[in-house]
Amino acid sequence: MVNFAAAVPTLPEQWWDRVAAGFARSEVPTVTVTELLAVVLVAVVLSVPGATWRYFGLFATVTHELGHAFAALTSGQRLGGIKLRLNHSGTTTSYTRGRFAAVWSGFWGYPVPGMTGAGLVWSGFNGWGPAAMSAGLLVLLASLIFIRNAAGVLILLAAVAGTGALIIGVPAVFTGHVAIILGLALLVASVRDLAKLANVHLRRRDQLRTSDAYILYRATAVPSAVWIALFSLVVAASWLVACQPMSRVLAAGT
Repeated sequence: MVNFAAAVPTLPEQWWDRVAAGFARSEVPTVTVTELLAVVLVAVVLSVPGATWRYFGLFATVTHELGHAFAALTSGQRLGGIKLRLNHSGTTTSYTRGRFAAVWSGFWGYPVPGMTGAGLVWSGFNGWGPAAMSAGLLVLLASLIFIRNAAGVLILLAAVAGTGALIIGVPAVFTGHVAIILGLALLVASVRDLAKLANVHLRRRDQLRTSDAYILYRATAVPSAVWIALFSLVVAASWLVACQPMSRVLAAGT
């Protein structure tokens, strides 16, 4: 008599199975008013207090710089690399001879955390939370080839590890809730970063050379205030998209 024992999947195999399985649409989660208030609270805890913002803000910086990088690639530029720093700053270097391409990639920094947040919230409410998490993890892994400093590698590896832990450790039925939490936290982060940018232009003008709005002004002669207004418009639209499913939950609970 021969006994056949099923091989136990290794941790990397389990991880990959969960990542691959995430790309199929899951059951649309039922989010109650209580659960919505809970996820909003967790998102605020991640993105508002200084103690947690010290770490979550690094993830917002990653998203900001990936916005520049993706815009550079989509406009035919050669991407030189990305540097991330522990003080929440970052630099994306790209090469182009066209002014429009440079302006295009320069614009998509501040708006992208808000847009990503809106996408995560929408995905979480519509059964695509696992897909959003799996796609996000693959984007972070692919981005490693563009990192050009040790701190950047450390920050991105931490983001990869954190996302991977959520994919494996959180039951699929709750992955949508996690996507909503991360999305809302990024939306709050986008507002924080815009406020910081405005403060640079109003009170810390010695730091202007690091401002995307000022760099765009130098490239186009369009005032920095106009670029900040455009950043804010995209972020506000992202908030509007995210608030629609949340308002339906609140309306259903009253």
